[in-house]
Amino acid sequence: MTAAERAARTEAADDLCRTAYDGLAGPRTGVALVAVGGYGRGELAPRSDLDVVLLHDDGVDPGALAGQVWYPLWDSGVRLDHAVRSTSEVLAAAAGDLKVALGLLDLRFLAGDPHLALRVRTTVLAQWRRDARTRLPQLRELVAARHLATGELAHAGVPDLKESQGGLRDACVLRALVATWLVDVPHVELERCRQDLLDVRDALHGLGARQGDRIGPEAWAPLAAGLGLDTPLAAQQRVRTAARRISHVSRLAWRRVDGALARPRNVGPRRPELHPVAPGVAIARDEIVLDRGARPADDPTLLLRACAEAAERDLLLAPATAARLVRECGPLPEPWPSQAREVMVRLLAAGRGLLPVWETLEQVGGLDRILPEWEQIRTLPHASTIHRFTVDRHSVETCIEAASLIRQVARPDVLLVAALLHDIGKGQAGDHARVGAPVACATAVRMGFGDDEAGLVAGLVRHHLLLARLATSRDLDDPATVAELRAGVGSEAELDLLLALTEADARATSPKAWTPWRAGLVRHLVATTRASLADAAPVPVPREEAVEIPWQVRHDCAEVSVAVRQHESGATVTVVSGDRVGLLADVAAMLAVQGTSVRAARAWTDDGFGVSQWEVADQFLDAALLRQRLLGIIDGRIDPAARLRTRAGHHPARLEPSVAVRPGASHSATVLEVRAEDRPGVLHRVCAALADLKVSVRSAHVDTLGPQATDVFYLQELGAGALTDDRAAAAAHGVRAALSADGAEGAVGTERFRHG
Repeated sequence: MTAAERAARTEAADDLCRTAYDGLAGPRTGVALVAVGGYGRGELAPRSDLDVVLLHDDGVDPGALAGQVWYPLWDSGVRLDHAVRSTSEVLAAAAGDLKVALGLLDLRFLAGDPHLALRVRTTVLAQWRRDARTRLPQLRELVAARHLATGELAHAGVPDLKESQGGLRDACVLRALVATWLVDVPHVELERCRQDLLDVRDALHGLGARQGDRIGPEAWAPLAAGLGLDTPLAAQQRVRTAARRISHVSRLAWRRVDGALARPRNVGPRRPELHPVAPGVAIARDEIVLDRGARPADDPTLLLRACAEAAERDLLLAPATAARLVRECGPLPEPWPSQAREVMVRLLAAGRGLLPVWETLEQVGGLDRILPEWEQIRTLPHASTIHRFTVDRHSVETCIEAASLIRQVARPDVLLVAALLHDIGKGQAGDHARVGAPVACATAVRMGFGDDEAGLVAGLVRHHLLLARLATSRDLDDPATVAELRAGVGSEAELDLLLALTEADARATSPKAWTPWRAGLVRHLVATTRASLADAAPVPVPREEAVEIPWQVRHDCAEVSVAVRQHESGATVTVVSGDRVGLLADVAAMLAVQGTSVRAARAWTDDGFGVSQWEVADQFLDAALLRQRLLGIIDGRIDPAARLRTRAGHHPARLEPSVAVRPGASHSATVLEVRAEDRPGVLHRVCAALADLKVSVRSAHVDTLGPQATDVFYLQELGAGALTDDRAAAAAHGVRAALSADGAEGAVGTERFRHG
């Protein structure tokens, strides 16, 4: 699909419209048929409507003219979006409705009275320019609301070519901004990206009537074939690269609109004043530019210095300035001088101001000069749907999050560089943390870090997933867990860095990746490990899940206590009773029957009592009702298996579960790790299968991220002690059978109620 094909489609549609209009029996002056919107721009996609308006002067009665035009077009089979409007109605609609005004800016004459069409178009444009200062803030609110609803085309899992940020609608808005004469944009580059997206939309429409403008995951392969590209990844990169450019130009244009609106009309010198802020760097009209005495060829650090000033001050780095610096600045010596390294760290520590500056660097080719390794992850999509952004944008977001944590670490420079490079190994074969560590080390050395600091950066990259994994899938009170973490960190300072990197990485991933629950687990593990690293006896650390045993349970172990604490993102359900085999299965069944989504959970024993805390998505739970349901399950009056079988059909498993024993993960228990799709009853099935085998669950650690649940159970025999190899294998087999499609019902039978 090419611009020539779109032009041919438009010409064919124009011929249909002219032919229909030529058959009119009525006035020939004061009436005109015009195209608006995408048809007005001559950008008809294969499944686009024809947006047309029959214009007439206020003194001309169109009578039956409209029907004479529309019926031939309907008979031809085209999809028609039509209206009949007088000139005063059109101008009033343009003045009162931004969407109408935007569509009329692309008005194009088709047939009839050309003078009428020209007069209306000229008046609409004049009206748009006259009212720009009052209408552009409204337009910005409209654009922001659309972006919030549709996400970014460069990063969305199912992007919308038209409505998403950086899509075709934004390109039209940019044309409207230019039409105000308040700002300008790089037309050639914008038009190239717009044509790229139009080509993609044409190819997408060619895949079928149901595609619309949204690209589902299954569409990338046929879309690549339609565009003549080798791989689905190449198609993604083409779309996301064009969208990034449009987003960048759009952010630049809106910042300049803000500056133009803030300046009084026709006030001030034509030439902007320069305010020097650093050697060779100045501010002009809220943009970072070069000072008059700047000599880029003699100052290889000037590019980084200009970037840091723009990011720290949250100002635009003028694209023309950035492009000149990339062209003229000499290469930095290797290793970088300390001044360059310090300025780079300032740039990374700038917080939100980093993003627009980094985007400008990318657009002008500056990243190739500063960080050639970046090309490996540029526009690379994440394999996990939990991520909001592509790998490169996620890395920048991690830096932004890390910038707010630098007060908590002894080496903020190391933290920020590690945050930038933590995913640099993605896109290559193998574990990205292992692959990325030597790349990060070499990059840090080139930046001028010493061997020790570069090794610290590499270690953080190598272990950036370790802390979160252990905290959410291991018993935090087991010495083996602390020993495994200590193997990855060598000092308290490194542990603090790893904690900050873990938090920044999670926050940059998605809100679900750093909940208060997870933060509490991570910090508890860090506190325990810090005491161990300091060669001090571990001290009791208060935990969010610490629970006082209710008095009624202390007096009667058969009693059951259920408490619910609501919070902003859901609720915490705490259940306490006398410890026994099957208790955890009963509680999991209670929540499954309730239909509550479990996000995370922990269970442990406390002096003969079984305690479990469950983070759930439902805010409106009644503790008394939950307790009655739990008692009904314990007494055998409620059969959870029967109820869950009814629901299972709505949540078919797409992947076989993974059930594995982790040897050496604990000195006193057998650790069983279960990975399965997050669907109703998973926890109940696992716990019920273990109860059937009369296996005691000493502690459980449940975590749900995206579509997958990762559950880790510390198992012991009833008389305490780890399971034998045979018993561990039997436990793994029983759980696997309970979760498989064939064994889901049989493993959750009523036998368990006899010993539960």
